[in-house]
Amino acid sequence: MTRHRVRTPAVAGTFYPARPGELERMVDDLLAGALTPEGAPSPAALVVPHAGYVYSGPVAATAYARLRGTAASISRVVAFGPVHHVPIRGAAVPAADAWATPLGEVPIDPVLRERAVARGAAVDDRPHAPEHALEVQLPFLQRVLAAGFGILPVAVSELSAGETADLIDAFFGETGTLVVVSTDLSHYHGAETARRLDRHTAQAVVARNAAALGEEDACGIFALRGLVELARRKHLAIELLDLRTSADTAGDPDRVVGYGAFAVAAP
Repeated sequence: MTRHRVRTPAVAGTFYPARPGELERMVDDLLAGALTPEGAPSPAALVVPHAGYVYSGPVAATAYARLRGTAASISRVVAFGPVHHVPIRGAAVPAADAWATPLGEVPIDPVLRERAVARGAAVDDRPHAPEHALEVQLPFLQRVLAAGFGILPVAVSELSAGETADLIDAFFGETGTLVVVSTDLSHYHGAETARRLDRHTAQAVVARNAAALGEEDACGIFALRGLVELARRKHLAIELLDLRTSADTAGDPDRVVGYGAFAVAAP
């Protein structure tokens, strides 16, 4: 019998609550506090931050709240993010069969995994095992989407905007599929400097100008550049949903991290 391989949470109890009931309440409260304009269209892709929920959770919620009207139609999520602990060159997808959070298991979509491999991704659990950037997205997805959705986490590093755009395009715009890019913005500046830098980054994202995004502008810069380049190619609008720093939520104003949420219009 084939063993069912499950990635256990790396940051439950640190980045978000480890107790299921507490985690449900926290995510639901964050989503309830996120304002969504009447008639806002359902996005094909979201850009979301990935810090601890007390810091970036309100910003992430503004993105996930955009799925309220169409959540039942989303059955697959392909999430692209950086590596903070295990360096890679290119893209890596998990060998595991599922990822777990305190809210339960989410299956890894094997068809999507094979598609990523066909486009050059390695199958490697090592970069994913300690990584928080994609794990922290799962509880939001578990509370917003219908039970039974599948996911493909993709770690991305050292790829050009064009190469990453090609990879994202292998999944983008399909019925039932949502693309998520996980990134924080500027790191460890004073609050006013961070806000200035992040405004510049947000302007480049909305203008679909991947070349204007420098490596110090975002920790998930490779995936972010790829999505921005793909939106440019497809002439799709990118909307800024929220732009804040840890100083605006729960952090030290002298050493802050920036957070942005964006939505890419559906084709």
